[in-house]
Amino acid sequence: MPQDNGDDPVLAQYEAYPYPARDPREESERLITGSPSHLAEVNHYLFAGRRDFAQPFRALVAGGGTGDAAVMLAQQLSDEAGSGAGRSMGPGEVVYLDISTAARAIAEARAAARGLANLRFVTGSLGDLPGLGLGFFDYIDCCGVVHHLAEPATGLRALAAALAEGGGLGLMVYGALGRTGVYPLQEALRDLGEGLPLAERVDLARRLLEDLPATNWFRRNPFLGDHKRSDAELVDLLLHARDRAYRVSELVALLAAADLAPVAFPEALRYDPASYLGDPKLLKRLDGLDWLERAGLAEALAGNIKTHVVYAAPRASAEGRVARPDRPEAVPVLSDDDGPAMAEAIGRSLSLTANFDGVKLRLALPRLAPAMLARIDGRASLGEIHRELQALDSGLDWPAFKAQFDRLYRALNGLGRLLIRYPAALK
Repeated sequence: MPQDNGDDPVLAQYEAYPYPARDPREESERLITGSPSHLAEVNHYLFAGRRDFAQPFRALVAGGGTGDAAVMLAQQLSDEAGSGAGRSMGPGEVVYLDISTAARAIAEARAAARGLANLRFVTGSLGDLPGLGLGFFDYIDCCGVVHHLAEPATGLRALAAALAEGGGLGLMVYGALGRTGVYPLQEALRDLGEGLPLAERVDLARRLLEDLPATNWFRRNPFLGDHKRSDAELVDLLLHARDRAYRVSELVALLAAADLAPVAFPEALRYDPASYLGDPKLLKRLDGLDWLERAGLAEALAGNIKTHVVYAAPRASAEGRVARPDRPEAVPVLSDDDGPAMAEAIGRSLSLTANFDGVKLRLALPRLAPAMLARIDGRASLGEIHRELQALDSGLDWPAFKAQFDRLYRALNGLGRLLIRYPAALK
């Protein structure tokens, strides 16, 4: 949710159409999860898998909108601390900050429906942050905010200044290539709707979408569908008062202007040009490129990345943030998948098909993938899983097991589905 001061039309937009459209009654049916800010993901990409969430932990959701990230984080922290819904605040605290009172009301209703006591609500803008006295945060979520600010770098600097020592951010900004067609259509709608109230412009937009010529780039982009879900999504996509999109190189420069550095893109395979190329001579040309150069090339090749999700940290402390499955004590964690169910689905094919908005990748998995997945429950360590499998196959030594796991990890971690944590007591 964008943040700005005064009578900015961005504020009026989100007061009239809180985003995204959410119904608090659905909290009894599901917890909306995603990236960034899934707690297991935060641990993996910013704390090397070693963060103990039973200890005090503060998170800020800067631009909380109708509450997706704030509710997800608060619920997961509550579960991790064992506090449970309706009980006193556990050590994890989430602070929700947004300028829209309409969006806040929905987010508060969602938190109330869950009985969450570790979620604090503050009305204010990102620009107000330095003067709000909210203190420092171990983690900051800034999802869908920066690309709506009048001065994105200034906003990011304010967030960076609010990080506690060792903290980091989860950021989402729009991707330029995947939004092909959006900005010319925004311009056309501004011309057609000049002077009209926003509600009338929504109707005008619906009519125009039905009347676009077949050659229009928005109509030809099959990956843009948010506007079909609700008026709030249509307004956010096509009638926004201020937004822009970024290429990977521009995102890196934006972070650098706030003395931040990218740590990882959770969907690593999306940002690997080898995912899109098969010609050995072309693949050879990738040698020598660093990971950010590869990410920029992958974006250019794929052409369909609508949003960039990235974890970032202060430049001076960005190294060594990502967890590695290097030791038997490492605990593999599936972000939202069920290990046994995934094992059954893979079955004898030993393969997994991923669909990145029209780009299908068939990932070959190792022989032991089903047996490993059936035992990944977020508690068993690699050493424990190895011992169980070694009891079935005495010839499976640690190096052989580890080679098989590494293949599974490269595939599933590249999809953002397999993460690593370490026991809190392990230094």
